[in-house]
Amino acid sequence: MTLLGRLLVAIHLLLSAEKIPVGGQAVIEGVLMRGPSQWGLAVRRPEGEIWTKAWGNRPWSSQGLWRFPLLRGMATMAEMLVVGTRALTLSAQVSLGEDEEEKLSPWELALSLAVAIAGVVCLFLLLPLWVSTWIQEGLRLSVWARHLLEGLVRAVVFIGYVALIGLWKDMRRVFAYHGAEHKTINAWEADATLKPHVVGRYSRIHGRCGTSFILVVVAVSIVVFALVGGGPWWWKGLSRVIFLPLVVGISYEIIRWASRSEGLGRAIMAPALYLQYLTTREPDEDQIEVALAALREALGDGNRS
Repeated sequence: MTLLGRLLVAIHLLLSAEKIPVGGQAVIEGVLMRGPSQWGLAVRRPEGEIWTKAWGNRPWSSQGLWRFPLLRGMATMAEMLVVGTRALTLSAQVSLGEDEEEKLSPWELALSLAVAIAGVVCLFLLLPLWVSTWIQEGLRLSVWARHLLEGLVRAVVFIGYVALIGLWKDMRRVFAYHGAEHKTINAWEADATLKPHVVGRYSRIHGRCGTSFILVVVAVSIVVFALVGGGPWWWKGLSRVIFLPLVVGISYEIIRWASRSEGLGRAIMAPALYLQYLTTREPDEDQIEVALAALREALGDGNRS
């Protein structure tokens, strides 16, 4: 899995925490689903059968101060990073035919998360800052123009990154499972018959996808980082890291509002949906079958493993 994998798991599942009690994310040869009261994971074994697992879901954002606006988005993101790492580890072990018992110690989990987050910070925060600073040297741009340029560079880096990894055969399979997850949720929300041949008729595009969330983060970061102000290069870089949780919290509230708005919210998010054509592929019925197994586990309709 790429360095962006764990973050995408967090983002996709973060968006499922409100209104509709089911959301999901592709993992290695499988799908992770979040239900009202538990998580469900389904992975295709090398021999062909589907391995499943379920565990309890008690949102971090439902406790203490983390229930309040802005803070709940930060708490949800942190929770999804931890859960996503667990799911990716299990899916990798099962898909390779290894012992499915979790092997990550707390220190290994922390190190894995730290490396992934550091990679994302360098690629999607510091690199766009450096590129935009280099471009604007010699140009007399206003504060807002400089930060708009940085946001545009950040969006281009993200889109280019996703397009590039989509050329990798293994990632194309992950993207196909991503499409299977979307089709399954779309069918479930439409009260359709949950059979692979029926689910396959539904769209692989979904309104709560984390790919769309990325564009909201880019837009919010332009405003937040502009308000932070200028200063030496080291402060600009450090401020991007320090204020990233705030950007996530604000973006979460915007998405939460948009998901509840039938008019303006949907109109605002509509252009971002096109990005999902980069992060999803059309799945086959075997992949849809795995997504359906994950959904049953998340809803409490599957057998415990």
